[in-house]
Amino acid sequence: MSEIEVLADQSDVGQKGTVVRSHVIKKILKNPMGLIAVGILTLVVLLAILANVLAPFDPNFANIGKTLANPDSTNLLGTDSVGRDVWSRLVFGARTTLLSALLCAAVAVGIGLPAGLIAGYYAGKFDGVANWVVNILMALPGIIVLLTVRAAFGPSVWISMVAFGILLSPGYFRLTRTAVQSVRNELYVDAARVAGLSDASIIARHIFSVVRAPIIIQTAIVCGVAISIQSGLEFLGLGDPTVATWGVMLSEGFKNVYLNPTLLLWPALAIGLTIGALVLLGNAVRDALEDAEKIKPAKRGSVAALNSRTAPGRTQNEAVAAGTEHHLVKVSHLGVGYPQADGSVKKVVDDVSFHVDRGEVLGIVGESGSGKSQTAFSILGLLPEAARIVGGSIQFDGKYTVAPTDDSVSQSRLSEFRGKRISYIPQEPMSNLDPAFTIGHQLVTPMVRVLKISKSEAKKRALKLLDDVGIRFPEKTFNAYPHEVSGGMAQRVLIAGAISCEPDLIIADEPTTALDVTVQADVLDLIRDLQKSLNVGVILVTHNFGVVADLCDRVAVMQDGRMVEEGDVREILRNPQDPYTQKLLGSMLEGKEPMTMLVSAGASAGGADNEKEAGL
Repeated sequence: MSEIEVLADQSDVGQKGTVVRSHVIKKILKNPMGLIAVGILTLVVLLAILANVLAPFDPNFANIGKTLANPDSTNLLGTDSVGRDVWSRLVFGARTTLLSALLCAAVAVGIGLPAGLIAGYYAGKFDGVANWVVNILMALPGIIVLLTVRAAFGPSVWISMVAFGILLSPGYFRLTRTAVQSVRNELYVDAARVAGLSDASIIARHIFSVVRAPIIIQTAIVCGVAISIQSGLEFLGLGDPTVATWGVMLSEGFKNVYLNPTLLLWPALAIGLTIGALVLLGNAVRDALEDAEKIKPAKRGSVAALNSRTAPGRTQNEAVAAGTEHHLVKVSHLGVGYPQADGSVKKVVDDVSFHVDRGEVLGIVGESGSGKSQTAFSILGLLPEAARIVGGSIQFDGKYTVAPTDDSVSQSRLSEFRGKRISYIPQEPMSNLDPAFTIGHQLVTPMVRVLKISKSEAKKRALKLLDDVGIRFPEKTFNAYPHEVSGGMAQRVLIAGAISCEPDLIIADEPTTALDVTVQADVLDLIRDLQKSLNVGVILVTHNFGVVADLCDRVAVMQDGRMVEEGDVREILRNPQDPYTQKLLGSMLEGKEPMTMLVSAGASAGGADNEKEAGL
């Protein structure tokens, strides 16, 4: 169970770090690619809008007495072969070229996006018919269709772009349909249906957000492709020569390339810069909409102020005593936080301190959302990218992995320990084995890389480990794929993998949650036996006090990201001090009076007789 959604106290971000959260436009402008793209496109759009003001001549005005002239004060970029002003045609061409590209994209989005949303969400007959139409459109040769449209309707850039938009709509349809199909059966969509939201609301609020970023990228690409195709057709002489566009200018420049090469330069430069800017803008907008929020590293003084805050009605935990470097793991005043949209940092772990020795099992217990898994992931260095260790220190075998003097706290130091001296047993065995590789491959590869042994020796060790964890036919399991074994056997495989590289510390995150009750007991016995025989330290994350009582030497109780009680298991079980610990122990079923049956024995007998009479 993820601990990210912990109900933790929100603190003032001004003393913990600054969340880089702003309007989409501000994020785009902070992105160098976005800033360059916006600058280029803004210039092109202004040229198009202000063409009547910026152009000194009508785009088709010809001065036959001044053909192929060089730039001067009257004609800023010179004239073409019939004496038309190049600058005037360039700015008027920007207007026509951009509008035609937007028309093409609008047609493609207007057809493909709604059809993809409906087909992906409802499926059924509409999906079948839509796919049939899309397959036909994709089978048509685009250039032949555009030539046919030109022959039927004349050299109109607008009609050509409408036809091209229809040809591009299948790309939007397939992109949208695939994205919608991947989420339409998610639990949050089912929850929205149960809540009574209409299909239109579900699609608009929950489904459309999935396709938003791909559509933005696709639209930017489509606009660039539309400009390319339009210019290409006009370069071949298939456009309307009376309409000033960059493609017509490109054709004119190519015909006179030996007489005046700059006639080819200006439209080619305009086309290249505009298409490149569209692609860069699409990526920048995607990043602004979809990228996770980042938090700037907090200054150490701010972290100290952060740690000094305590929840109302609670005292701050004492730091682990100095001079206790003999502890295998020592955690002091650990704090973990996540940036929020309102500029605050939600602390999911706050002021947590404990230690683990070799040969000792520490249980971290608490309800879902108490911060226990986030604490374990902090030791492993496997926190999500958005998470930040905002305070405290972590020490492993006398070395700091997160030091209290760090100005910028990083998890990178843990890479030298993780998988070698610190191993991990996850709670979902089947989802943590790669279905593409055999179990043997997944056991052998880490040993070859970490222990620097040969594959044959690693195989012998793997077979021995599989036998040690109670698998009856090690060779068969070694050659099997994950889908060929049961959940309990997969958990045993993960335990074998966890001890394969001879770690000093094993972190087990609710290792029996996904298993049957009978298998749970076997796995717990296995962990206990291995811990004793290998003399390793174990941190067991669980919400079950029964597991803690059966396996652990000491227990730490967490609530709302803070440690409320820590001590010897027997002492905590017999004499819990914190009301929350008492409540957890009170929720256990052991020693409780069983509830009465909903149906009395007489009623059950009568029901059985009725079933017999009915012939059931």
